[in-house]
Amino acid sequence: MTDPHVRDPEWRGDDPARTRSLSDDVLHLIWQERRISRADIARRTALSRSTVSEIVAYLLTTKLVAEAGVGASRGGRRPIVLEFQDDAGAILGVDMGATHIAVVLTNLRGKVLAWEHEYHPVRDDPEGAGALIVTLCDRALATWGGPREILVGIGMAVPSPVDPRHPEQLSPLVMPRWQGEPGFDRLRREYGVPVLVDNDANLGALAEQWWGAGRGIDDFAYIKVATGIGSGHIINGRIYRGSTGVVGEIGHIAIDPRGELCICGNRGCLTTLVGTQALIARATQLVRRFPTSTLAGTTPTIELIEDAAIAGDPLALKLVDEAAEYLGIAVAGMLNLMNPAAVILGAGLSRLGEQLLNPMRDTVLRRTFVSSVAASQIRTSALGPRGIAIGAATLVLDAALGDPSLFPTVVAR
Repeated sequence: MTDPHVRDPEWRGDDPARTRSLSDDVLHLIWQERRISRADIARRTALSRSTVSEIVAYLLTTKLVAEAGVGASRGGRRPIVLEFQDDAGAILGVDMGATHIAVVLTNLRGKVLAWEHEYHPVRDDPEGAGALIVTLCDRALATWGGPREILVGIGMAVPSPVDPRHPEQLSPLVMPRWQGEPGFDRLRREYGVPVLVDNDANLGALAEQWWGAGRGIDDFAYIKVATGIGSGHIINGRIYRGSTGVVGEIGHIAIDPRGELCICGNRGCLTTLVGTQALIARATQLVRRFPTSTLAGTTPTIELIEDAAIAGDPLALKLVDEAAEYLGIAVAGMLNLMNPAAVILGAGLSRLGEQLLNPMRDTVLRRTFVSSVAASQIRTSALGPRGIAIGAATLVLDAALGDPSLFPTVVAR
């Protein structure tokens, strides 16, 4: 995030459009700096002090900015410091996975105020999933207990490619029972706020860029390892979506062309090897070779597999080694093609940390043309299982900082 470009020596206060633009830029600067004086705003923007004073007077009425005491003197009167009010608004972020729904409520600095999570057959039950989203949003708001009128919006992370031109059309290939219609109008009616939608891996990447392991990195890839496998790409500091939004379908790279049939119609895709259902099926298959495994006699789940691997169970460790090799093959290809500065793994197996990363790095080193530095920059999410939902909330925050009229306390000028 860089300083707003608001230099305008010919600015006139009677130009409403220009006034609004300058107000937006100054608000973004205050959010970015958290605390800053009027004099520093004038220095950073090259606006006159009178112009800054007029803009700040307006911003104080929005309740997004407040005076927060005096700052250090630079030789003269000590300045009044302005502070962005992180709790002046709240945002709901919804992570709608294939088999779960998670809802996070954050303030305007990404701080988690409430968290709700339930498993649900989302792909097969659109109506039930829609009802559960509302239930979990209501629970999160009740846990928070703040005034609903300061809710800024709802961000939705969906397990489907999202075309920026048609953001609310879900892929019939990935979610056939939904018939392409997510029904998010219900959320708009229920809460009276904007609903913004993007692919879940894209929003995992956005969350890591703003708050997690991707901070300060302009070019990196985020890989979501869950029921499906997807990747989000930050290039030059922005999410890269491609021409129609179908970027990052790393789960449909064919690792074994003679392997299992994938929902995309091809065989041996990465998802058929390391997706949640594939790992569970492989665990069931291997139990006969590991009769003393803690997974023997159970109905395996991804959580049980992860717990067993952390405890050193040999069956679970074999599963992790296999998954690490397949992921390493796909990541090596991506590194050769795109050369990101870092690769961040989120969701699913990512909580295994170095147990997963070390064998992955070994595979990447054997298969990449680039230096060993690339392998060392493969890391896990800093945000854990809440990352994608936080990214969904961040989608709304990013939009509101770009267009402050989305904040319910801001009156159009």
